[in-house]
Amino acid sequence: MDSQVIATNLLRLRKAHRQTQQELADAAGLSRDAYRAIEKGRSLPRVENLRAIAAALGVPLQELVTPVQRLEHVRFRSLKRLKSRDQVLVEVGRWLRDFRELEDLLGQQQEDGLRALRDRVEALRPGGVVAIAEAARRHFGLTDREPVHDICGLLESRGVKVFTVHVTNDAFLGLSVGVEDGGPAVVVNTWDRLAVEHWIYSAAHELGHLLLHLDAYDVEVEEEDDQQEREAEVFASHFLMPDAVFWREWRDAAGLALLDRVVKVKRVFRVSWRAVLYRVSERLPKEDRRLLWQRMNVEYQRRYGRRLLKLTEPSGVGEDAFRARWPIARAGAEPARLDARDFQGDRLARLVREGVERDVITLSRAAEILGLSVDEMRDRAASWVA
Repeated sequence: MDSQVIATNLLRLRKAHRQTQQELADAAGLSRDAYRAIEKGRSLPRVENLRAIAAALGVPLQELVTPVQRLEHVRFRSLKRLKSRDQVLVEVGRWLRDFRELEDLLGQQQEDGLRALRDRVEALRPGGVVAIAEAARRHFGLTDREPVHDICGLLESRGVKVFTVHVTNDAFLGLSVGVEDGGPAVVVNTWDRLAVEHWIYSAAHELGHLLLHLDAYDVEVEEEDDQQEREAEVFASHFLMPDAVFWREWRDAAGLALLDRVVKVKRVFRVSWRAVLYRVSERLPKEDRRLLWQRMNVEYQRRYGRRLLKLTEPSGVGEDAFRARWPIARAGAEPARLDARDFQGDRLARLVREGVERDVITLSRAAEILGLSVDEMRDRAASWVA
């Protein structure tokens, strides 16, 4: 065991769990001085003390003693500093390592399917971000009138890995990883207070960064760049809502009240009501844009008796909307929302299954890769059908 590795891991995990040294020491049955010496790397702990600390943190013992992979080519920005930033990067690095290991074991390495498109970006720039978004849609095999029904599957079809994390902070929606660190990869925050529409939009937003801003992939940079964010917003808007079909849907709903009109259009494209209003406001004079937002808030408050808050998503998409190829009709005016199980890539799970069935990896290793207990992994394996 390496005391400095343990110290680094302990500091990161304790901060991610928002615990003081005293709180963690108490939970592990240690004195504060004894714990502090371990976290400072001045003392090599006994195995039983490490087990107690791991249990108090709710992590496997291995997580305390294993060196972490450091990612460098990452675009990880947030509106305010995240205490869990280092832990998120460790989780993403571990996931990418496991993904590459399975690809190598099974001989199923996937090429960077964005390379050809990235090579054309500079030539497309004179036409603006909208032209790049339209080219991206064609690259992914989408027509100019086709909504995106399965963004995880779409990204994976071109070699973009998709991962989800749960960060209880709406200042962080997602990040992306460059090819140099095992990408291209998109990571989305699927905190349950963020609507699924935000998850979908964040995935498209990070795709925009992977195409437009590769020179900004530096893990040391944490502050947002307003121009880059605006470009990624425009990209995501036009990637998810192509002009031809967006304005057709908007015109078709012209007879509805503004709230109903926005909700109808947002459900077609699985985007936030804010994304729809931003798109509409692009064509309005500046003096009319504020009136549009005010009217939306007035109608919502009049109908529901409460304000339209930042995280409110009226008529959120239903449980099958994200992964279904085609919209599925559901009874009731307000179907249940998606949850984190419905927003996930398929490719890693497929590789895990093949690895188990070919005896390339053990069931316990499969459980570790997928973040399941061994019993949960056994249940999943038992449910696999040909």
